[in-house]
Amino acid sequence: MSEADPVLTPHKRKPDWIRVKAPISQGYMQTKALMRRLNLATVCEEAACPNIGECWTKKHATVMILGDTCTRACAFCNVKTGMPRPVDPLEPEHVATAAAELGLEHIVVTSVDRDDLPDGGASQFVKVIEALRRETPSTTIEILTPDFRNKSEAAVEAIVAARPDVYNHNLETVPRLYPTIRPGARYYASLRLLESVKRHDPSIFTKSGVMVGLGEQRLEVHQVMDDMRSADVDFLTMGQYLQPTPRHAKVEEFVTPQAFSAYAAIARAKGFLLVAASPLTRSSYHAGDDFEKMRAAREAKLASTRNPSEVLRG
Repeated sequence: MSEADPVLTPHKRKPDWIRVKAPISQGYMQTKALMRRLNLATVCEEAACPNIGECWTKKHATVMILGDTCTRACAFCNVKTGMPRPVDPLEPEHVATAAAELGLEHIVVTSVDRDDLPDGGASQFVKVIEALRRETPSTTIEILTPDFRNKSEAAVEAIVAARPDVYNHNLETVPRLYPTIRPGARYYASLRLLESVKRHDPSIFTKSGVMVGLGEQRLEVHQVMDDMRSADVDFLTMGQYLQPTPRHAKVEEFVTPQAFSAYAAIARAKGFLLVAASPLTRSSYHAGDDFEKMRAAREAKLASTRNPSEVLRG
């Protein structure tokens, strides 16, 4: 087991297909130094992402705004829980500075849950998007938000008005497992959030992800896919759950690459514009490349709708 891997309980040894190397490259060190200098948190570090070495070497990082302390305690997540510090007013400019210094063509911005704030932190997402548009106008922006419990409609309306290119909100797991895996959230509230994004602005790409290996059944995963499509979600990500520490939910199964391929084929048949499904897939893994693929897929779909006869001749 490499130093980059999360700790697992002894009886569940990780298979070879999800082992990763410890991050030691110069690019990794430079990215880490930049984040510390700008006082920015990253989900890459806080959630112990297995892809941190690869992504940071390429100077790709997912910035986590609103601090590094979450007001919830989900059974799968390694981000620390407690009473967060006050919101940093300089954070939006620091995010924009990081994007400029890294030369990012595409940035992913996520956050902890901030149930302590009147708007759940939505206004900080808006300020970050606005700062990025000012400082790096050519950078495409992907946001990964919490569910903004009991305030999602106003939060979504404000964020959508700021026009991110991609709005991501993860369902994480199947409805049956929510009480134990995601106890502070409600499955159908998250679905309604994703649906609300499209209702406010159909041009914004929507994206959602699930983890497998938590004890879900195959048909339950298929139902989640159907629910996502009913909410007009464009992009599905699926990855293997890895237990961050012995205190977190245990891994019930290591899903094989072949099983991920089968899930991906079913998801594509259900009509997603794009599907990323593999053991190491995470919400923001290869996000920039995937954004370009998703944009091309939409353009191809629109072209086929406008000119069906040309498609047939081709």
